[in-house]
Amino acid sequence: MPGIIDTIALVVIASLGTTSVALSNLVYLGLSALAYGGLAYGAAALQGMLVSKPAVPKPEDGSYNLKQSVPSLAYVLGRVKKGSDYVFLGEKNGTAYHILVWAAHRIQGYTTHYLHDEAVTLDANGFVTAPSHFGSKVQILSRLGLAAETAYADVVSAFAGIWTNNHRGDGLASVRMSAAGVSSERYLKVYPNQMPQHSAVGDGMRLYDPRTGNTAFSTNIALMRLWHLTDPVGGKLSLSDMYLPDWSNAANVCDQNVTNRSGGTEKRYHGGLWFRAENDPVQVGRLMDEAAELVVYERPDGLIGVHAGEFVEPDIRLAGNDIKRVTFDANQRRSSTVLAVRGRWTDPANRFNTVDAAIYGDPYIGEDTERTATVDNQAIQSHNHCARLQKLKYIRKNAPRVTIVAHYHAAKSVPYRRFVRVHYPPRMTEVIVEITSTPRLSLRNLTVEFSGIIVPSNLYAFNAATEEGVPGANVDPLPPGGVPAPINFDVTIDTEVVTGGQTAAFGQATWDFVSDALLYELEWQPTSEIEPARSAMSKTGDAEVRSGYLSDGVEYKFRLRAWSNGASSDWTDYQIRTATADPVAPGPATNPSLTGGVGEVTFDWTAPNSPNYYASRLYLNTANDFATATLVATEYGAAAANDARTVTGLSAGTYYGFIEAINPSGKPAAAVATGSAIVT
Repeated sequence: MPGIIDTIALVVIASLGTTSVALSNLVYLGLSALAYGGLAYGAAALQGMLVSKPAVPKPEDGSYNLKQSVPSLAYVLGRVKKGSDYVFLGEKNGTAYHILVWAAHRIQGYTTHYLHDEAVTLDANGFVTAPSHFGSKVQILSRLGLAAETAYADVVSAFAGIWTNNHRGDGLASVRMSAAGVSSERYLKVYPNQMPQHSAVGDGMRLYDPRTGNTAFSTNIALMRLWHLTDPVGGKLSLSDMYLPDWSNAANVCDQNVTNRSGGTEKRYHGGLWFRAENDPVQVGRLMDEAAELVVYERPDGLIGVHAGEFVEPDIRLAGNDIKRVTFDANQRRSSTVLAVRGRWTDPANRFNTVDAAIYGDPYIGEDTERTATVDNQAIQSHNHCARLQKLKYIRKNAPRVTIVAHYHAAKSVPYRRFVRVHYPPRMTEVIVEITSTPRLSLRNLTVEFSGIIVPSNLYAFNAATEEGVPGANVDPLPPGGVPAPINFDVTIDTEVVTGGQTAAFGQATWDFVSDALLYELEWQPTSEIEPARSAMSKTGDAEVRSGYLSDGVEYKFRLRAWSNGASSDWTDYQIRTATADPVAPGPATNPSLTGGVGEVTFDWTAPNSPNYYASRLYLNTANDFATATLVATEYGAAAANDARTVTGLSAGTYYGFIEAINPSGKPAAAVATGSAIVT
């Protein structure tokens, strides 16, 4: 992406913090030695030369998009969940287009996309099909960061002249997200958290494996450390500077199967993390070294080797004649020992958030004060992995400390070892010492001085069934519930007197009260839809609302929905009601009769003397049964008037008539029978 990419690259160069590659290497490895011991580099003299850099991001730091004017490039090792950096955001014809960079290198691929905290499902064209509230309004496309990428065609088309086919994003793993606009009424229903914030779970860097000579995706932490030492963002060394047999062995150790508390198997030292180019490479390296129990050191031939996270039987034994001086510390002080070790690790099952591990040990043995240490490493992605490191830290925190000054000829190889055997009775009889500081060579005295801790030969032994413990349960976030739909919705038709003494009908809606935070919208419309739908809103705290006046005798459909903070619930099912302005029936018709003729009958009757009389409905049947009679005519007239109506087109036979008086709302009086008549 010309312009944007160039700017980012300049930031990376400016963030290296050293003026020469050689000096940067020395600073980096020197501090690594200070942290882990067993190295030949003199770290103390170099420590002050390092430029201060930001700490490595926590997993939660990348939960959402990281909007910055000029972001530092992001690197992903293993599988992680993180947000991205914006390189483009524009709107065209109601659709917002976002182009985001997830990683500054080629990646293996994306496994799950998130919009805010919701994992989404994409169809073949990248449209979000689940959760359903997005309604296929969001589309997500992605690029892996190949050396020669392809520009997003729809963005090029929509923003011609601003974003062109030259904006390919070579070497950048990116995501194109589009969000289509919706009506203001539906906005918070489709986008309950406002504009979607994209993040993704993905498999990051493809790593070189010295065992096979191939480059492929891996979660092996030793391979991550090898890449980091040989990349400009890390140690700035080359593969020719590395002693690859050591690194191959470390990768093999990381790949060993271990048994976890559930009886399953997992790899010994696998994990993942992400960081930025501006982050302190020493801190990034420290995380990987701690997570895989690695100790990086310089060999006698000048190559960079590594001690793998395993116990190696010492090939150096220092006895009484080899040792000039020993300082022994039993390490029994409360200030330096611990009763338990806590753990913090990144849980993939908890959306890659940092969680607490089960405590190793008991922090409250015989005293009220808590004496604990903590393993806090975001590169760890397994509870068993974290528990094993907790046990190691517990052993090391409580181990006796020694400082040994030995003759050069006996100890000249000590700087290139992690474990040595010491026999110096009575306190140290064939003990194993793990070196924890940089050994110092004195040419004046021809001695080697080093410090360490006394550890058992089964240092890395771990019984998951009894030692791993059970982590606390994760809190599963509830999916957005939206605004609750109304409960027990009902509508009744009521009337009231209006101007002129006439009565008018309206719908009275009721429902169960839930919260003052909810308002309710009632909608009504004739079932024939000859009129547009109308609506009315309730007041705060009310559990009822009335419609406007309804047309007398018309059938209406009613429905209800709730509103809160601009978002609405789904509509309820329709309730069908007929408007009745006058619920009082008129009196029945009187003097009914039925006279037959040729193909016809004639109804005669007297209308009731009721002020609300409106018309009479006339029914015929071939049986003397009103329930199955057929309405053949409606005759309108005045109250108390004599009325008649002839019905023609009848077949020959005997007919029975019925007359039903109604008011203007169609409310009927009791039907009266006319008797029978013969049609010829």
